[in-house]
Amino acid sequence: MQIIELLTPHYEAAWLPWAVQYFFLAGVATGGALLAALCAWGAPGSLMRRLLPVAVLTLAVSVIAAPVSLLADLHQPARFWHFYAHFTPWSWMSVGALLLPVFVTLGVAFIASWWLGRGGWMRALAPLLVLSALSITFYTGAEMMVIRARPLWNTLWVPINLALTGWLATVGAAFVLERFLPATLRPGAAALQLLRGIGLALAAALVLVALAWAGTGMAGLNRSFDEALRLFRDFPVWRLAMLGSAVFGAAVVGALLRGRHRLGATGYTLVLGLGLAASAWAFRWALFMGVQGVPKFGAGLYLYHMPLGGDGLMGMLGVAGLCVALVTLASWALELFPARQDAAPGRA
Repeated sequence: MQIIELLTPHYEAAWLPWAVQYFFLAGVATGGALLAALCAWGAPGSLMRRLLPVAVLTLAVSVIAAPVSLLADLHQPARFWHFYAHFTPWSWMSVGALLLPVFVTLGVAFIASWWLGRGGWMRALAPLLVLSALSITFYTGAEMMVIRARPLWNTLWVPINLALTGWLATVGAAFVLERFLPATLRPGAAALQLLRGIGLALAAALVLVALAWAGTGMAGLNRSFDEALRLFRDFPVWRLAMLGSAVFGAAVVGALLRGRHRLGATGYTLVLGLGLAASAWAFRWALFMGVQGVPKFGAGLYLYHMPLGGDGLMGMLGVAGLCVALVTLASWALELFPARQDAAPGRA
């Protein structure tokens, strides 16, 4: 009789909590860019145009905070220049190093155009900003989708779900941030109802995507469904997480539905916005940190203990603090140097 003993070495997680923050903020930024670009083409005084200030504020906070999280996730932030000195076009991470600066530049240019009241500039930048936002959406999803060793990542449903949940978090962030705008720039109840309608459309799309994912899985066309079913069946922690996410998601959708008559209630938009953002963040935590606990080969689960330092809890709190600081700075700047009135159509 021969005995073969397999030893599993100890190694650090490939994706740190910094990645969760980056992919969350990147999703919010792309959603903010799409919403701001759409609002820029709204007629003066329309509901879409009234949503423009909060869309711009959401874009401003996320488009600056997201690259900071990405640099921190590189473990050695100063090595970012390696992406340019040793460009590898077959690597989505390397391609993203080219796409992200373009997106940030276009985002900042759009924000400056709004602040200066240059409607013509905004409308000229809007199509470029949309294309750039979609490129970031595709590259962030592709970074995970190409990993064949993990069935839960190696599926087209990953970038679709990342996009929809990220854009739903944009709606949540807008609900939270609108209260930090000066009174003259706040969208008003009617525009918030339009924002709620966008959130409902995104939530409905997520439900349809989940049904399609389950349907293709039961038809034997989707390995990720089989893997998720195995985790649900074999591991109580995954079963609890999946059931909990379903219940929380249903509660968030219910809050959106009830918001038709309650958006004016004190604190309702704050709770609703935080719930939408939290659900998108939790999805990314399960997708990144939870899936890394599933062995590529073998049985059982790896145990992950989040460190309390910069690579874990303190880093996450630091990103949250950065976002708070950016919101505070933007609110102060708008109070001290108010944005110019929206330019009339055709004004450069």
